[in-house]
Amino acid sequence: MSNSNVPASPLDNAPAEVKLAVDLICLLEDNAIDPHTVLSALDIVRRDFAKKLQPQPS
Repeated sequence: MSNSNVPASPLDNAPAEVKLAVDLICLLEDNAIDPHTVLSALDIVRRDFAKKLQPQPS
């Protein structure tokens, strides 16, 4: 059941990566995580996910 009186959010048509980024930003800001800690953690996450994109040996 949809409510046609609710205005559309600009995020409704945003790419998945933008929606995820906004969710992560909100989560981190709501929990008052230190920006240096966030950036260090994101480096670790980036490296981990980059490894997952590399071909795996058979």
